Amino acid sequence: MFGEDEIIKGHASRARWIAFIVLCCFFILGLRLFYLQVYKGDVFYRYSVNNKIRKEVLPSPRGMIFSRNSKLLVNNVPRFDAIMIPQFVKDRKKLITKMSAILGMSEKEIHKVLKRNGGQARYRPITIKKNISPREVAIMETEAEKIPGMRVSTFISRDYLDSEVGAHTLGYISEISQAQLPKYRRRDKFNYKLGDFIGQSGIEEFFDNILRGIDGQEILEVDARGRMRRVLEDNNLYKDIKNLPVLPGNNLRLTLDRDLQLAAFKALEGKVGSAVAMDVKTGDVLAMVSRPSFDPSKFSTQLTTNYWNSIIKNENRPLRDRSIQEHYAPGSTFKAITAIAALEEKIIDEKTTYDCAGKLKLGRRTFHCWKKSGHGKTDVVKALKESCDVFFYQIAKKLSIDKLADYARAFGVGSRTGIDLKRETTGLMPDSDWKEKRFGRPWQGGETLGCVIGQSYVLMTPVQLAVTYAAIANEGKILKPNLIKEVFSVFGEINQKSSPKIKSEMNISKETFRIVKEGLFSVVNEKGGTAYWYRPKNSTMSGKTGTSQVKSFSAEDIYKKCEDREYKSRHHAIFSAYAPSENPEIAISVVVEHGCHGSSAAAPVAKAIVDEYYKQKTLVSTD
Repeated sequence: MFGEDEIIKGHASRARWIAFIVLCCFFILGLRLFYLQVYKGDVFYRYSVNNKIRKEVLPSPRGMIFSRNSKLLVNNVPRFDAIMIPQFVKDRKKLITKMSAILGMSEKEIHKVLKRNGGQARYRPITIKKNISPREVAIMETEAEKIPGMRVSTFISRDYLDSEVGAHTLGYISEISQAQLPKYRRRDKFNYKLGDFIGQSGIEEFFDNILRGIDGQEILEVDARGRMRRVLEDNNLYKDIKNLPVLPGNNLRLTLDRDLQLAAFKALEGKVGSAVAMDVKTGDVLAMVSRPSFDPSKFSTQLTTNYWNSIIKNENRPLRDRSIQEHYAPGSTFKAITAIAALEEKIIDEKTTYDCAGKLKLGRRTFHCWKKSGHGKTDVVKALKESCDVFFYQIAKKLSIDKLADYARAFGVGSRTGIDLKRETTGLMPDSDWKEKRFGRPWQGGETLGCVIGQSYVLMTPVQLAVTYAAIANEGKILKPNLIKEVFSVFGEINQKSSPKIKSEMNISKETFRIVKEGLFSVVNEKGGTAYWYRPKNSTMSGKTGTSQVKSFSAEDIYKKCEDREYKSRHHAIFSAYAPSENPEIAISVVVEHGCHGSSAAAPVAKAIVDEYYKQKTLVSTD
């Protein structure tokens, strides 16, 4: 038997070991607590806070867009989206099944959306379906307990009040794509993220920085299922909590006149083409429409596959803005420039006449006039009035292509107008150097005959034609087309106001302009003029019809009736004009693709615009 002392000694030895082990455990625990609470305290504090709070982005409304008469063109309307926040999802498979039933989407579609957004942080919301119906909103709100991680988010969407009217000019907004993200971040020095909406075309794109406001931020305390408990403010418990106010974007007042827009759009119904109207004194664009068009509202909500396919499969390319992106041979509308060049270079004067027998032979080639029987003895005014080709062929024998190009470029042919829209094309005014560089061959005299009547290599956009005829109307001022009248804040404060921008002034004599204007007046207002039957009701109008050939024809086919040709082989119809003839105020250019004749297809569109313009002036004067 052990003595009592030996037993006590044995227990004391074990007690020391036990105490040592306990102390070691407490030391390790203390170290771990120090690591968690002190060394990594800030990190785990943020983790714990992130489990309890949610940053709610408060989308900023884009600025609204108004017409020059303060009529609302583009508005903001609320829409509801079904979003998922992965951080709060408990059973992903069950949730996807539930959402498939509520939203009418297949599980495969939902998986595709999640996969597309899989690279972003778990606390960032993923939009599963945009623009959900009131019924779907109601079901989601009532079923909120059963679908943690899913909720309804309110979003501000764009509503274009006139639907397709002027859609190309106004443009549209849509969600920024993964491919655009790095490019636009660099361009705008702004931290865009997936889900942001930006202007993708038209005014919405060009003035995106002005229209886009700054999103706000609201910090919410949520429970374990992601449901909101309260809005948090700065306090000692939650450090660095900052709720940011929403800063709305600036509003735009455009130079566009809504009534003229509607009149132009209606006049182009059933046609493929465009119409541009501008103030000849200020350069303000009063109307600019392109058809066929599209509904820009659909791009900021839920763009359906069916609607997208109907656009991209349409051979007439509804997304293309024909006013600035398409260029055409200007046809006989270019003859006004040729007449100015010939008069200024003293090749002809008001009394110079040439005999037109319906054709002119140059070398081994025969050049035909549009009128087979010819126009007989013709001076410059008659040549413009009846659009005699042979008269201008005679000018081409004495006027070099380089000299013609100098005058044409002074009118802006072959260069961008500078309108505040992206993707404007330049058009083309050829000369001998261009031909040598482009084809490696010298310019031939016969090629000038095609250019003087606006064919061959000459190409112009409808907006260039409007600028050209505005310059004829105002006698030499090349104006930059202007779309913005004012930029003003949500409180009505004017931040920016536009003023006329004269790009250049031509040194052309008053006498030259008088003679050419007389010819353009006779086109519309005298019997025998090619647009005589399309005179406006309440004003005089001066202008020039044109046909733009889309292909060459043999001598046997050249006089074949245009309407009997296959649609794609028909000429484009063009008409450029200004009104009134005395003290002009408005210049118009109209192009109707494959419309055959400028007189019957394009001139009526210009007439409708001028009639509406003077109808408004009459209403204003009687008020």
